[in-house]
Amino acid sequence: MIAALQKDDAFLDDVHASRSVDGLHTWWLGQSGFLVQWQGHHLLFDPYLSDSLTTKYADTEKPHVRMTERVIAPERLDFIDVVTSTHNHTDHLDGETLGPLMNANPKMKFVLPEANRAFAAGRLQCDPSIFIGMDDGVDSEVGPFNFHAIPAAHENIDRDDAGRCHYLGYVVQIGPFTVYHSGDTVRYEGMAKRLSQWDIDLAFLPINGSRPERKVPGNLSGREAAQLAKEAGIRTVIPCHFEMFEFNTVSPDEFVEACEELSQPFVLLKSGERASLM
Repeated sequence: MIAALQKDDAFLDDVHASRSVDGLHTWWLGQSGFLVQWQGHHLLFDPYLSDSLTTKYADTEKPHVRMTERVIAPERLDFIDVVTSTHNHTDHLDGETLGPLMNANPKMKFVLPEANRAFAAGRLQCDPSIFIGMDDGVDSEVGPFNFHAIPAAHENIDRDDAGRCHYLGYVVQIGPFTVYHSGDTVRYEGMAKRLSQWDIDLAFLPINGSRPERKVPGNLSGREAAQLAKEAGIRTVIPCHFEMFEFNTVSPDEFVEACEELSQPFVLLKSGERASLM
């Protein structure tokens, strides 16, 4: 088991201490989960903070053996303003994470694809009206967070009967900073150009690639993530979607090597570790 750099009380101490420090602060929570803090406001992207998939897929052909220990129990994150889900896969819409999180944060806003509203309400056993639904090209101001939705292709840009995207990425303007969480995605035509319309300071991109033999939808590889960041003019990129499950992970070495070759700034975080932009 890979140890988290910070977890439990030590993690919370760092989060609380950072509130008094100017800038944008980000912690990787494992898989595609990130906590973003700005001026005492907290945005939580796609958290997976349980072992629900390990339990679900035990004794199957796709055992989800956890590689990295959990950073924090979701019920201890009682200061979250906004949480997101980019799509319906359990590591991005986990009932065992989101249920306790919603109980701990009764006023928390929940951003997700409009196409997934009914599914999410069923999984979380909640009123579907609580969600803020997003779609390709839709903008939404949620407290100090200004959301812009763009498609994600996992591995295709899938839409419902009304033409709404099931998979999204979010560009979020937060004060003077702009961040991009791609969700699970491969690259599609025009993606870099579309992202370049924003002056993105920080992007979270998956690097575990696409392998048909895994029988799961694919993502950007490490090299593809570095190239997308470079072409989109992203100032700093942080890789994710690795070192969570043994059957679906990669080494970040390819990503690091590609970023260095391209002179693309990056930060390689350990689970529970913080990166700060000033």
